[in-house]
Amino acid sequence: MDIYIKYHHDMLKKLNIIQIGDWIDLRSAEHVVLLKGESRIISLGVSMILPDGYEAHVVPRSSTFKTWGIIQTNSMGVIDNSYSGTNDIWKFPCFATRDTEILFNDRICQFRIMQKMPGIRFIESDVLKDLDRGGFGSTGKNE
Repeated sequence: MDIYIKYHHDMLKKLNIIQIGDWIDLRSAEHVVLLKGESRIISLGVSMILPDGYEAHVVPRSSTFKTWGIIQTNSMGVIDNSYSGTNDIWKFPCFATRDTEILFNDRICQFRIMQKMPGIRFIESDVLKDLDRGGFGSTGKNE
């Protein structure tokens, strides 16, 4: 499967596909200093054309919070394959829980491509025939 990619900075390290794991690391394409409580949308310095029928899911790396004290403000970024122009640069929105500094080329997040949800339709019904489980947060309460 081919993905066309444009790097927007000559010094940005190229993406690596690793043999262990299904996610590909993305790097900060800028030097960022954040004070506790500040938010920022950090450029990842790449634009891509994803294959038809696929989208990218962008999430923090497991070490992102520990290393920089930032969280992704939209929990998970979804980039569909129509966001594919030369200047449709991927970005990472974050919030700083402490003062922090992110350097150019720091690996701050990761992505994987996933097949898009198939076409669906909603059919309204007054009663659903499956057994009620007890509502939100009820899993395992009766064990």
